[in-house]
Amino acid sequence: MIDQQVQRGKQWLEELLTLMGIPAKVNTGEIEIEELRNDPTSSWLFIDDSNLTPEQIKILIGDRGEHIDAIQYLANTLLNVNVEDNLQGSFNIEINGYRSSRYKELYEISQKVSQQVRETGEEVELKSLSSAERRQIHTFLQDVEDLETESRGQEPDRRLVVKLRTETNQ
Repeated sequence: MIDQQVQRGKQWLEELLTLMGIPAKVNTGEIEIEELRNDPTSSWLFIDDSNLTPEQIKILIGDRGEHIDAIQYLANTLLNVNVEDNLQGSFNIEINGYRSSRYKELYEISQKVSQQVRETGEEVELKSLSSAERRQIHTFLQDVEDLETESRGQEPDRRLVVKLRTETNQ
């Protein structure tokens, strides 16, 4: 079932790229970052940028990843419509190493913030993250026993908060 879902994602993304006037092949595979390989329901779709211009790559990524995040959001929303909850999966869209590089940055941020919260005992708010980036930091820290995360505020001013876990939430 996962293979069928990945093929649907691949076809959908190639069609979207064609409609955008940026026909490119989409490949599937595994990501090289260990922390990102642990989710068996998550599939990676890699936009082949070998025949794209730097301008086309920049358009697909967007300012601070806005476009690639939007494409990923659309994929995850549209490809799970009318799919039973237990059969739904998630898609990660990658181009030119952007997502891998950004995930490494987010992982480092999550580690620094974790250390800061432990040292000071005070919560830390992270601003200027997209919803996909907030979700990724939530995922990085979800199994950390002494910390918890939450989102506060409303878009476009939604923030991620990292704080010490209270005993009632353990």
